[in-house]
Amino acid sequence: MTFRSLAIPLLFATLGVAGGADARPFTAKDLVTLERVSDPHVSPDGGAVVYSVRSTDLKANKGINALWIAQGGKTRRLAASDGGASGASWSGDGRTIYFLSGRSGSDQVWRTDASGVQATQVTRLPLDVGAYRVSADGRTLVVSMAVFPDCGTPACTVARTTERKADKASGQVYDKLFVRHWDTWADGTRNHLFTLKLGANGVAAREATPLTPHLDGDVPSKPFGGAEDFALSPDGKSVFFSVRMAGRTEPWSTNFDIWRAPVDGAGPAVDLTKDNPAWDAEPTVSPDGRFLAYRAQTKPGFESDRFGVWVMDLATGAKHEVAPNWDRSAEHIAWSRDGHSLLANADDVGVTRLFNIDVATGGVTPLTDRGHVGDYDVSPNGAVFAGDGLGGPAELYSVRYGSTPVRITYANAERLADVQFGGFEQFSFTGWNGETVHGYVVKPYGYQPGKRYPVAFLIHGGPQGSFGDSWSYRWNPQTYAGAGYAAVMIDFHGSTGYGQAFTDAISGHWGDRPLEDLQKGWAAALAKYSFLDGDRACALGASYGGFMIDWIAGVWNTPWKCLVVHDGVFDNRMMGYSTEEQWFSEWENGHAMPWEKPENFERFNPVDHVADWSKPMLVIHSAKDYRIPLEQGLGAFTALQSREVPSELLTFPDENHWVLKPQNSLQWHATVEGWLKRWIGN
Repeated sequence: MTFRSLAIPLLFATLGVAGGADARPFTAKDLVTLERVSDPHVSPDGGAVVYSVRSTDLKANKGINALWIAQGGKTRRLAASDGGASGASWSGDGRTIYFLSGRSGSDQVWRTDASGVQATQVTRLPLDVGAYRVSADGRTLVVSMAVFPDCGTPACTVARTTERKADKASGQVYDKLFVRHWDTWADGTRNHLFTLKLGANGVAAREATPLTPHLDGDVPSKPFGGAEDFALSPDGKSVFFSVRMAGRTEPWSTNFDIWRAPVDGAGPAVDLTKDNPAWDAEPTVSPDGRFLAYRAQTKPGFESDRFGVWVMDLATGAKHEVAPNWDRSAEHIAWSRDGHSLLANADDVGVTRLFNIDVATGGVTPLTDRGHVGDYDVSPNGAVFAGDGLGGPAELYSVRYGSTPVRITYANAERLADVQFGGFEQFSFTGWNGETVHGYVVKPYGYQPGKRYPVAFLIHGGPQGSFGDSWSYRWNPQTYAGAGYAAVMIDFHGSTGYGQAFTDAISGHWGDRPLEDLQKGWAAALAKYSFLDGDRACALGASYGGFMIDWIAGVWNTPWKCLVVHDGVFDNRMMGYSTEEQWFSEWENGHAMPWEKPENFERFNPVDHVADWSKPMLVIHSAKDYRIPLEQGLGAFTALQSREVPSELLTFPDENHWVLKPQNSLQWHATVEGWLKRWIGN
């Protein structure tokens, strides 16, 4: 067996670990304070890359965003980042870098040049700018702002918001869902697009022309949409955007369509994909302006359906899927500079690769091997991407077509130089239905042959997700390895990157098929890796992984000395009534609400097996989690306490489905590690 352990995160070559007496384990504090590299943007001539780096201010308990540039083999921070900067983009001539900053008191568009010395404010709008696009000729700016749809101007939204704040009554009346989404209560505003003219001095006019007036939908989509939800044509005359019409069906619908509207607002928007009742996303126009590429699903109501890559002829409206036999789901797409191919990153058997797709032939060629490709941007002869993996956090790499990727940033090299990460290896076994299932094992810090180590058995969320060769700032196996534990992760049926049929297999089967994979995967890992101490093991999971922890607490608790559930589903029936995105619950439970097919919700309901709960459990649940509401965690903790099972509850009043604040993250890790140490030692 060959384990990989990387002292410095280099995804495409093997390095030895830091050795000798100076080597130290990776800690939760290391995780929280790492520089987070992301969002590369290649200059038009390919000679420079501007990118984002998020640093952590532990004292202020927040992240600080800055822009950096890689040029001529060197990297440097742009002084124009002082006051915060993110969301960079280049002007068409490569002379200007635009970005978002809140230094003026609200989020506005700013600009600087490649030297990055001086920042100039571009917009002075009365509302925050959520996302933006600049036309290739530098004359037009399209921005998104959250406005009341019936307001004709942003000023109207400001006035109405001021009136609401002055009202002494705090009640809010709703007559449709969403009343809340992710971690925010609905306030009646929608993200809409506006056009502003840019003057010769690069500053925007104050008058904003609405492009989506009275639209009952969000561009970008809430809660995670961004500039990828809209695009400008190369000639600057049209804007393309993806939107879901809300009405009274929004919580049940995944029907996003792509629309085209004139940038000057002189005419109505036209729906280009109304024939597809499923999700059409991420419009991107070819360099010559002739074609529109986008990602599309085919199953209405199923958020984890495969995203195929489609191309539309803008002159005729004819469209087709470019690589229909490629059984992977595209996460992000972009045109190559010559317009002959499309790039896409996608999960692929426990890694996330960058692929090149030939538009004419549909041929798909991987540009990367192992690790995880996140954000990327095309370059004249390939791409620049943020690559990470189980061996280290994201750094930027440049890849030319047909060549090996080359690393171009070393943001965390110095701070990780003396860290010894746990070596890791992918393994496979025969799981449900006689099909091959994959997993990863990570060795603990200070591993010694012949010694046995306690185990953290990590179960991923989604459930349509993956615990693969990637880096996470929330659930990271290397923090467990650094604390002295081996880690085991299984990509059970339902995971992504193994073909759509593999992903589909979990719907309606949350408690049997993936459980069989977890059981067989645990047995396979114990049989293959003698250093795993099966008598000292704790199972941990979040979201769907949290559901599985609550489920195995009643139906498969024998192997575990303790359990950790983070934001897990305790009562599946009540989850069907209280979660905000109803399409998810309905699809996963047989296309029904709980009152329509109650047996579907009870088939794998953890609450029905509380009588068999006996293993010590740490319950973690945050108050602003509206995806899986707090009552689910409170219910689990109440059940444990009533049965006198050793248990603790950790809750965060200011966090959502994820724990994001630095100090909260440190507390989370300390509490979890303390729980493991109490029950399985280290």
